[in-house]
Amino acid sequence: MEFSLRYTARDFTAELPASEYTARFRDAGRIGGYCRACPNYGNSWGCPPFGFDVGEYLSGYASALLIATKIVPEERGIPLSESKRLILPERLRLEERLLEMERLYGGRSFAYVGTCLYCPEGSCTRPTGEPCRHPDKVRPSLEACGFDIGRTTTELFGMDLKWGTDGRIPEYLLLVCGFFHNAESVVWDK
Repeated sequence: MEFSLRYTARDFTAELPASEYTARFRDAGRIGGYCRACPNYGNSWGCPPFGFDVGEYLSGYASALLIATKIVPEERGIPLSESKRLILPERLRLEERLLEMERLYGGRSFAYVGTCLYCPEGSCTRPTGEPCRHPDKVRPSLEACGFDIGRTTTELFGMDLKWGTDGRIPEYLLLVCGFFHNAESVVWDK
């Protein structure tokens, strides 16, 4: 069966003091355990372990802008194996926008869990000890820094994370990213 992968996407934002977001939603021990169990752990420049103290790194920012992108496929019953194809256009759009935010306001972006978009799969230089080919683009995810994304989506956006069942994509997918900054105000253009 051929799926068109047509969908609608909508961005939702929440902004709060970075210290509050960190205190309420960061559980580095528990979330870090999930990271350590992942095959990307230590094998991708966007994944831990990092060469810096994450808590200290985060404490340098006053505000945290969180963005949840809700992707709703037009068709039901799409195989879970098609999820990357469904997510990719939104990831590209959002990651480009996050990097633009860094250029406009300073600060630091936190992108998505999963594979890097900038090197072909399996070709990251980290396992061989070489520097990242794209340090200007690669950003860790909020999860990689110990944030609980399930709590974030539920408490800040009123949406639960959904998981596929019976090998099918759920009714919607959520991508969550963040932008930590010290600017007086920032504008998220969709």
